[in-house]
Amino acid sequence: MATLVDQAKDQMAKTVESTKENFSGIRTGRANPALLNGIVVDYYGAPTPLKAVATIGVPEPRTLSITPFDASQTNAVEKALRDSDLGASPRRDGNVIRLTMPELTGERRKEYVKLAKTKAEDGKVAVRNIRRKAKEAIDKAVKDGEMGEDEGDRLLKELDKLTKQVTDELDTLLEAKQKEIMEV
Repeated sequence: MATLVDQAKDQMAKTVESTKENFSGIRTGRANPALLNGIVVDYYGAPTPLKAVATIGVPEPRTLSITPFDASQTNAVEKALRDSDLGASPRRDGNVIRLTMPELTGERRKEYVKLAKTKAEDGKVAVRNIRRKAKEAIDKAVKDGEMGEDEGDRLLKELDKLTKQVTDELDTLLEAKQKEIMEV
């Protein structure tokens, strides 16, 4: 039955990775290719992620350069960037599209911190749900006589320790992201 705790541990690790990915999409003062992860291009009629149709580079700290693999799709990529909620307007330079990130205002930074807190809380809720399901499985196994009460208690303590460890890790990630956002 230790596999229940191992399964919970794997699911919690995936939740932490998902939260990290969500954080990478939150803007900071620097340009980061991860900001473009959610952008979808209408590529020959099919919605396709931007990173599948173009190369993304960071030539300067606040600038991203996007070079479509297929030069005929430059207009579609530019339209997708313009329609996104990045707050930056794309400039075309031949087949290369440059995206200069505007300087963040104090108010905008605070909004991004709130967004980061929301994403961290979503991660914690997911971790607590994983814990609840594992606890229910352990309780059921004890009730059905598949394991003894002592074994069930030991697994619950292990599960609680794991849950605390993962929520602390999410708090640490949030703190680091807040510092990064507020850094001028």
